Amino acid sequence: MTPDPVGPGQESVWDYPRPPRIEPSTEEIEIRLGGEVIARTRSSYRVLETSHPPSYYLPRDAFGAGVLRPVEGTTFCEWKGQASYFDLVTAGRTASRAAWTYPSPTADFAVIRDHLAVTPGLVDACLVEGELVRAQEGGFYGGWITSRVTGPFKGGPGTLGW
Repeated sequence: MTPDPVGPGQESVWDYPRPPRIEPSTEEIEIRLGGEVIARTRSSYRVLETSHPPSYYLPRDAFGAGVLRPVEGTTFCEWKGQASYFDLVTAGRTASRAAWTYPSPTADFAVIRDHLAVTPGLVDACLVEGELVRAQEGGFYGGWITSRVTGPFKGGPGTLGW
């Protein structure tokens, strides 16, 4: 694997650390589903991990009333702890298990308690500063690909061993 070239104003996911780093973001984040804006904020966190585009964690209060519906099942992240999931619901559409949170994150990720991440490929649109996000390939990861980041990105065929 050879990292893609990095241009002005870009960052390579191959310069992100492992274990991941978390950093605050004041970029405008918007999530759309069923013809509605279901979340918007300028106060989120980016989780940056080697080979992955950033995942954005939005405060729970960035989501509209009635949009979050808890669902059964959890997963475990060696860095962040146990995740719980939500369907995202509007009058026009439901996105099953499209959002997740860490109710009791590890100490290193305590700032994302009461924050949720969204898988961009499961909703109508995610935007960062008005730029439409491309979803990270694969069914497991929830990275947000913008023109700001270069890959290649883990998640597609043949990348699981990275």
